Amino acid sequence: MIRTPIAALFFVALLSSPAGAAQCGGDFGSFVASMSREAAAAGVSQNIISSAFMGVAQDQAVLAFDRRQRGTFRKSFEEYVSTRVGAGRIKRGTQLLQRHAALLARIERQYGVPPQVLVAIWGLESDFGSGDMGKLPVIRVLATMAHDCRRTELFQRELLSALKILQRGDLSLNEMKGAYAGEIGQTQFLPSNYLRFAVDYDGNGRADLIHSPADVLASTANLLKGSGWKAGQPFGEGTENFEVMREWNRAVVYRKTIVYFAERLSQGH
Repeated sequence: MIRTPIAALFFVALLSSPAGAAQCGGDFGSFVASMSREAAAAGVSQNIISSAFMGVAQDQAVLAFDRRQRGTFRKSFEEYVSTRVGAGRIKRGTQLLQRHAALLARIERQYGVPPQVLVAIWGLESDFGSGDMGKLPVIRVLATMAHDCRRTELFQRELLSALKILQRGDLSLNEMKGAYAGEIGQTQFLPSNYLRFAVDYDGNGRADLIHSPADVLASTANLLKGSGWKAGQPFGEGTENFEVMREWNRAVVYRKTIVYFAERLSQGH
């Protein structure tokens, strides 16, 4: 069977159809064509659109993974934290607090977030950038999830945000690899948060949350501050700052693990 490339389909659609909300479900090529119109209307260049969507296909493994995630945090806090915050990770976090002390102090002065909280999030999300940040093409993941009708508005927004990150030049298409919901970088930013809160803190001209620890830590602090973090206030369970940490995970168990890890880092053991 002869198949028309998706790229050709959406370029024809771009020329012939007005921009509008993409309809989930149905033919995937038509959906991508509709998303390409939305991206063009949002100011994304034709070169970025064609490169990003060239050869894109649904990823059934992403859908299967998403459907398995319902019970991730059924473990108690004690069960969960024992698997995430061990002696080795605490030791490594303490070393990084010392190595990046000047950077973290500058970030705290600017954004009001304690170094221990930032390093705890960094450690839990990607083992301080040395662990698995995800190897999946973000555009493919987000197109797959946006086409699925369960949360199409959320993932259509994230897909457009990912295209805008490419347009802005923060990441190249080859660099834009992530996890099963399209999270990017060492502290796992959704693309919409990347657009809003990622900062170029190392001064190299782009906000790089994959390779630059300075950008990663400052951007994480910026997201917390932008979400309502109160400088100098406690962050344990029941506080306003504890609720702000919902930006990383809505599960209470996960946020309690951030707090526990940060407290252990404060103690140095």
